[in-house]
Amino acid sequence: MSDLSNYRKSYEKSELTGQNLPEDPITFFKKWFIEVEEFGGKGEVNAMTVSTLGLDGYPNSRIVLLKQYNHEGFIFFTNYNSNKGRAIAANPKVCLSFFWQEMERQVIIKGIAEKTSENTSDGYFESRPHGSQLGAVVSPQSQVVPSREYLEENLKVLEQKYEGREIPRPQNWGGYLVKPVSVEFWQGRPNRLHDRIRYNLEEDYSWKIERLAP
Repeated sequence: MSDLSNYRKSYEKSELTGQNLPEDPITFFKKWFIEVEEFGGKGEVNAMTVSTLGLDGYPNSRIVLLKQYNHEGFIFFTNYNSNKGRAIAANPKVCLSFFWQEMERQVIIKGIAEKTSENTSDGYFESRPHGSQLGAVVSPQSQVVPSREYLEENLKVLEQKYEGREIPRPQNWGGYLVKPVSVEFWQGRPNRLHDRIRYNLEEDYSWKIERLAP
């Protein structure tokens, strides 16, 4: 047995007192996101875990990059025929989570995922590098393939086909907007007495703010 019980860290970098909190979680998220960027967060600050309920009944989590956020919610892009896309089609309730280790912070978002507009998906696809566009076209995401060479050979064919040409967005590739119904902000504190502030969406679309025990 590998015993990890001695892996411990004291969280002491900040606090979340609950004073002067924004009325909505999107404003709060923007504040924290900017602070993490300015702090010089390592890696991709916009990396988040997207959790869905798979068609086999098991929860499934994977790292995806947040690409946009606004007053409506949080947007990421993927293949609609992927495991996550098929899971969302069957059950649009998802969870997004961010862990910003440098600032000892987490954000946990529960929400309802829906496809973005065609214009939003087109606009982001056009902004991607040429290689990433080709990757979206060539990959039957989440499906079993015979080999790595199979993908690379298909990529070569597409590279020749679209050399010097615009690549159209595949209809099975696009964005999801996750509209939050609950957003929790977690700040690590000493002695495991962490700060947890949760925003819950009310029936009148206002946000109820609550402090949770750690």
